[in-house]
Amino acid sequence: MAGSFTEWVRNRSDDELLELLAARPDLGTPAPSTLRSLAARAASRTSLDRALSHLDAGTLQVLESLLALSDDGTPARPEQVAAAIGAPEAGAAVGHVLDDARRAALVWDDADGVRPTPGLEDVLGPYPAGLGPVREGEPPAPAELPPGAQPILDALAWGPPVGVVPAPGTGPRRAVDALVEAGLLIRSDARHVLLPRDVGLSLRAGRTHRTPDLDPPRPEGRTVPTAGADAEAATAALEIVRQVARLITSWDDAPPSVLRAGGLGVRDVRRTALLLDTDEPTAAFVVELAASAGLVADDGEAPASYVPTVRADTWEQADDADRWAELVAAWTASRRTPWQVGSRDEKGTLRAPLSPDLHRPWVVRLRAAVLDVLAAQPGTALGPDEVMTVLRWRSPRAVPSEAALVGLLREAALLGVTGAGALSSPGHLVAAGDGTRATIAAALRQVLPAEVDEVLLQGDLTGIVPGRPSPGLSRLLDQSADIESRGAATTVRFSTGSVTRALDHGRTGEELLAELAGRSPVPVPQPLEYLVKDTARRHEAVRVGSATSYVRAADPTALAGLAEDPRLAGLGLLPLAPTVLASSVPAAELHDTLRRHGLLSGLEGPDGRPLGHVRRTVRLDRAAWSRRPATPVRDTSADARAAVVARLRRATPGSDGPGTGTGAPLGAAEPSTVPDGGTPDRASAADRDGPPLAGTVVGPGTSEPGDALALLHDALRDGRTVLVEMVGGSGTLVRRELKPMRLEGGRLRALDPVREAELTVAVHRIASVEPLD
Repeated sequence: MAGSFTEWVRNRSDDELLELLAARPDLGTPAPSTLRSLAARAASRTSLDRALSHLDAGTLQVLESLLALSDDGTPARPEQVAAAIGAPEAGAAVGHVLDDARRAALVWDDADGVRPTPGLEDVLGPYPAGLGPVREGEPPAPAELPPGAQPILDALAWGPPVGVVPAPGTGPRRAVDALVEAGLLIRSDARHVLLPRDVGLSLRAGRTHRTPDLDPPRPEGRTVPTAGADAEAATAALEIVRQVARLITSWDDAPPSVLRAGGLGVRDVRRTALLLDTDEPTAAFVVELAASAGLVADDGEAPASYVPTVRADTWEQADDADRWAELVAAWTASRRTPWQVGSRDEKGTLRAPLSPDLHRPWVVRLRAAVLDVLAAQPGTALGPDEVMTVLRWRSPRAVPSEAALVGLLREAALLGVTGAGALSSPGHLVAAGDGTRATIAAALRQVLPAEVDEVLLQGDLTGIVPGRPSPGLSRLLDQSADIESRGAATTVRFSTGSVTRALDHGRTGEELLAELAGRSPVPVPQPLEYLVKDTARRHEAVRVGSATSYVRAADPTALAGLAEDPRLAGLGLLPLAPTVLASSVPAAELHDTLRRHGLLSGLEGPDGRPLGHVRRTVRLDRAAWSRRPATPVRDTSADARAAVVARLRRATPGSDGPGTGTGAPLGAAEPSTVPDGGTPDRASAADRDGPPLAGTVVGPGTSEPGDALALLHDALRDGRTVLVEMVGGSGTLVRRELKPMRLEGGRLRALDPVREAELTVAVHRIASVEPLD
C-alpha cells in the first residue's frame, strides 16, 4: 500500500478518481495539472472545509474519533473507532461511513488500517471531540492525585479541555499547580491550562464521545392524512396561480416603476398586496415568483417599468395544473430570498422585491434539503424547529438561519407543495427532483376539484361559479367582474369599473354579453345587460389611440388608396381625415417607404417646418427583455470528470513519480520572506552569475503549485528535508535545504540545517520544491 497520502492518491484507479471528483467537485475546477496537485488540493484547508461542511454529525464523530485514535501516527480499524464512539456493535456502520469518507479522500488507508487525511485536524479545530492537544514525550504516571484535583480533571474531561488558572494562594490553585507538576495538565499561558489528549481519553475510559450520534433524528411531528394534505395543497395551488394571473393582468394595465437601485417601491408593494387581497410578504413572494418564471420583467425603457413578458401570453393560455407546474419549476431553481423583503442590508437600505440584493446562491441547496427532510417522513407535518433538528444533524458545520428555514417552509405552503405542514402528493414529486413539468402537473390534476365552465348570473349584478372555474371562464371573470368571496363556490360582482376593464381588453359590449350568455344556464339578467350596453356606449364615444408618425397632404387625392394598399400594410396607416393619415412606424421609416413607392414627401417637425435627414430608429422586439442570458456554470458532469482524469493520467505517466521542471513561482514576488530574527534573504552577484551560495543546491525542482505544496506536506509529516527554491528579497531565486516545521496561513516555517537557523517564507514566493531522496 501507499506510504503517504500523496502516493495513495497517485495509486487510485480511474474509477476511484472519478468517485473522488464526484464527491468533491471543487477538486476538478480548475482541473489540477498532476495527481500530486490533486492530492495537495484534496488536503488543503479550503477544500477540506468545504467537504466537511456537508457531512452529517455521525460522519464527523467518526472522523474525530479516528483523529484521536491515530494521534500517535498509528492507523485505526473500524471496530476501534466504533468502540471509541461508544457503539461497539456499530462496527459495520462505521465501516460504511469510512468507505464514503475514503471515496471523498477524507481518510486514506495502508496495510495497517485507516488514517485521517493530512490537514483534517486543523480543519476540525484544535480540540476535536473536546479533546486537548497531543503532548510531546512519554506521558507521566503519577502515584496519586493531589487533594482537590479530581473535580478539576472531571470538569475538563469531556471538554472543552481549557481551564482558567485560579487565583494564587487558593486551594484550587494549589491543586492545579500539583496537576501541572504531575504532568496531568499543561500550561498554555500564564492564565490557562490544557488537559492533554491522552489524559482526557483515560478519564473517558477510552471514549471520544458521550453518546453515539450515527443515526439521523426522526421528529415525531403531527400525522396528516394524505387526503387532507392534498386538499389544502390544491387550494393553495389554485390561489397562487390566480394571484400570479391577477398580477400579470394588473401590471399589463398599469406597469409599476423600477426603482433607481432596482426593485419594486414600497407603495407599489402595498398596492399589489391590496390588489391580491393579501399581506405584503405574500405579495412580495408572488412578485418574485412571477419574475423567476419569466412572466414579468424590467422593460428596459427610460423610465423603466415592470411589465408582463411575451412568455406570460403563453402561460395564461395553459390550464391551472400546467401553470402551477411552471411556477413550481421556477421556484425550485430560484436563488432568490423573498422572505428578506422589508429587512435592511448592511448599509441600512430597505430590501425591496426584485432588487439584486435578494440573490443568494445557497438557496437552491437549502430548499432541496428542506424538502428532503419532509419527504423522509411522509404523512407527517414538521414545524421549523423539527426540520432544523434534522438539518442540524445533517450538516452541523453549516446550519441554516432560522429566518431562511421559516421562509422556505412558508413558500412551500403558499405554493401548495405542502398541505397542512406535510408534503402533498405533487410535492413528493417536486422533492424527489426527478419529475417533469408534465408529470408534476398531472399529479396536481389528480387532487384538484373538477372544473366548471358556467356562471349563474343573478339579477343583483352578481354571479356564482359553483366550483373551480375553467381557464377560459377564469380569464373572462378576471377581466369583467370583481371577486367578492371564495370557497366551494366563487361569488363575483359586475360594476361599471369591471365592465370597463373588459372593454379595455378589446371586447365590445355585444361580445361580452354573448360570452356571458354562453356560459350562464339562465338568460343574462336585464340589469346586467343595461350595465354592459350603457358602459359600452360611453366607452366608444371618445377614443384615444397612439400614432408614431403621420402623413398629410394639401390635396386629398394625393393620399387616396394609400391606407388600402397591401404593399404598405406594414406601415399601419389609419385615415384621420381626407388629408391626414396616421402611422405606427417612425417618421423616417414612413418617409423612406413612401419615397420608394413613388410618393414624393418631405419631413416636417411638430411646428410644420421642414426637417433635414432624420436617422431611422430601431424597433425593439417586445420579447427581448423576456430572454435571459445564459449563466455560466461549472461543468460537473460525468464526462467532464472523465476528461479531468484522462488529463491527469497523461500528465503523470504511470503515476509513479512527481512532475519535474522549472517554472514560475506560486505567486507574485513580494519582499516578505524574512528569517526569524533576521533580514530578508538576498542573492549576491555570485548567486546570480557564478556558483551558488554555500548550502544551496542548483537543479530542477517541482514547479507545479499543487505538487510543491504536496511535497511540503509530506516532508512536514515525515520529518524529512527538501530543497526549496524561493524568490529572495532582490527578486532572484535562492535554493536552500530546509526541514519544514509548520505550514499554515500561507506561510512555511522551516529549519535550515546548514545555517542552523529557522526561516519563515510566504508560500507564494516558493518557486519549486524537490525531495532530497
